[in-house]
Amino acid sequence: MDKLLITGGTALQGEVRASGAKNAALPILAATLLAGGPVTLTNVPRLRDISTTLQLLGRMGAHLTQDADGVVRAESRTLTSFAAPYALVKTMRASILVLGPLMARYGHADVSLPGGCAIGARPVNLHLDGLKAMGAEITVEGGYIRARSGRLRGARLMMDMVTVTGTENLMMAAVLAQGETLIENAAREPEVIDLAGFLTAMGARIEGAGTDHIHIQGVDQLDGAHYAVMPDRIETGTFLVGAAMTGGRVRVSHTRPDCLDAVLQKLRECGAQVTTGEDWIEVDMQGRRPRAVDIHTAPHPAFPTDMQAQFCALNSIAEGVGVVTETIFENRFMHVLELQRMGADIRIDGHLAICRGVQRLTAAPVMATDLRASAGLVLAGLVAHGETLVDRIYHLDRGYDNIEAKLAGLGAVIRRTSAAAA
Repeated sequence: MDKLLITGGTALQGEVRASGAKNAALPILAATLLAGGPVTLTNVPRLRDISTTLQLLGRMGAHLTQDADGVVRAESRTLTSFAAPYALVKTMRASILVLGPLMARYGHADVSLPGGCAIGARPVNLHLDGLKAMGAEITVEGGYIRARSGRLRGARLMMDMVTVTGTENLMMAAVLAQGETLIENAAREPEVIDLAGFLTAMGARIEGAGTDHIHIQGVDQLDGAHYAVMPDRIETGTFLVGAAMTGGRVRVSHTRPDCLDAVLQKLRECGAQVTTGEDWIEVDMQGRRPRAVDIHTAPHPAFPTDMQAQFCALNSIAEGVGVVTETIFENRFMHVLELQRMGADIRIDGHLAICRGVQRLTAAPVMATDLRASAGLVLAGLVAHGETLVDRIYHLDRGYDNIEAKLAGLGAVIRRTSAAAA
């Protein structure tokens, strides 16, 4: 099993290019099941979750290829299977996103209940309730969602809570439904807007993506399309926090400043000089120690839960006390125990993490518990005294495209090593 070995103490300096967004690419790949012609996607990151999705779609009979430049070509006009088996779905919760497209186009889906990071309950009942309102008959048995329908019907869908994948699944189901669908209390994340952009490029009629009311007028069929996946705002934020923690200066190119307002605000509060251009963001800490900041996670456009672990790492070495409030996932402080092993002074009180910054962390063997926790531990390793060994980085590989090479390009002393070598 691979690990990352990090020698701390080097300020990050230089420029790094953002990869395509995992959380946008996954629903867009699922949406290729709706296409009546060939699809070409660019800026698709090379990640474990992407590979899993390509395998899943291939098992269904879709023909997909990905080249070294991040271009995916998909042809999904003739499927031979409508099942998403547990063997693939267990590693990635986003596999549930094939449910909406399969029901919209074929009226038939057998999808395993999803797995993925153990960061808390993410129930699929909102997906199922929405499909039932559109005319689907659904049972859950043997660990599988078994759904059947004729052509789905448009409906008014009121979401009890904001859910990104729920909004995306129902949006994909609605584009081929008969009549109009209104999704109320819809997720507003940029990745939802990107999915709507791809669906629209194929001929869907969608209004209101990016607001909490999405209107969809069903059409009879969709065509193929050529579409570029948006840049990854979480990867971008991770590199910027790395610059702030190490006292360095980093510019992230090929990114979207407009998608990171809440994160950039907190970076400014911690003392960083933040400048932006049309497609780049630069953080310059000018060698200073960051100030602790208070964080409160909430659905977009508020502070993203996927950046919480990185800011816990920042607060662990910052000047002062910062309180991190996690409102999205109840188990998303598992990385705190690992930070404590490195000398962090962090106290958990329910959904609060109270961080009192220390002058420096001390390297230690640590274990990643989920995707974003992995990133937080890597950032902590960059500032720790000595060599930090981060284990279980298969979590990291699910969401970061070659992160060790990118960090090394910024001056970090980091390398991947096997268990035997370690």
